[in-house]
Amino acid sequence: MIPKDLKRFHILGTPVRATTYEELTEFCQSKVKSSSVFSVDFTNTQIVTMRKLDGQFREATSKVDYFIPDGMPLIWCLNLQKAGLSDRVYGPTFMRHCVTHSPEPFTHYFLGGSEECLEKLEASFRKWQPKVRIIGKHHGYFKEGDSGRIVDEINELSPDFVWVGLGTPKQQAWVHQHKDAIKRGAVMAVGFAFDVNAGTKPDAPLWMQRNGLGWLYRLCSEPRRLLGRYVYYNSMFLYLLLIGMINGKAWSASEGN
Repeated sequence: MIPKDLKRFHILGTPVRATTYEELTEFCQSKVKSSSVFSVDFTNTQIVTMRKLDGQFREATSKVDYFIPDGMPLIWCLNLQKAGLSDRVYGPTFMRHCVTHSPEPFTHYFLGGSEECLEKLEASFRKWQPKVRIIGKHHGYFKEGDSGRIVDEINELSPDFVWVGLGTPKQQAWVHQHKDAIKRGAVMAVGFAFDVNAGTKPDAPLWMQRNGLGWLYRLCSEPRRLLGRYVYYNSMFLYLLLIGMINGKAWSASEGN
């Protein structure tokens, strides 16, 4: 039985789904039983902005089936459209919720991070959920020429969930290029979730996350790597949103969405 679809809204042309941790977990569990392959992207303001401004990135995300609101600013935008949400669906938290609530017979494959990160990630999930079935994993430091072999392994193992933690925009490009070759399952682009759940990088306190300040915590943790990205994309998102609200197109669908 195909599950009832998730309610869709638009933010600057990106079709974002209004959902919760519990609903999305149940949705994916049901859908992997009835579908061939589908992709889920945990979407923040950077991704929405890139899709608005960068045609190449927009094409690289054109095969995404479900954009999920990973950042609180997107929740505020959805609630302006009367979505009635109380929280985002944050990639790291969702990964932990979904994997721990999807023990056997559900199966999982991890793609991304370092080998050390993957070992710690698997150990964490086996501690949280002893009945978890992790049937394969591959680190994220591979050459594109190795992707065919990785896809072959995924198809041979046939996991229900393929968790991809390669970071933006690499993970979107990889999913776009190889989704059609994957025979079945949910391909979940979760980025930072590997490091958070493995314990290799700290995450923001809950009070900061609830108030949309998770980006500030990460910026303070990795200022050299993240300063330029956050300043540009956060300011551009606000600018585009303001222009969109003035001209009445902030919640309009772009062509093809």
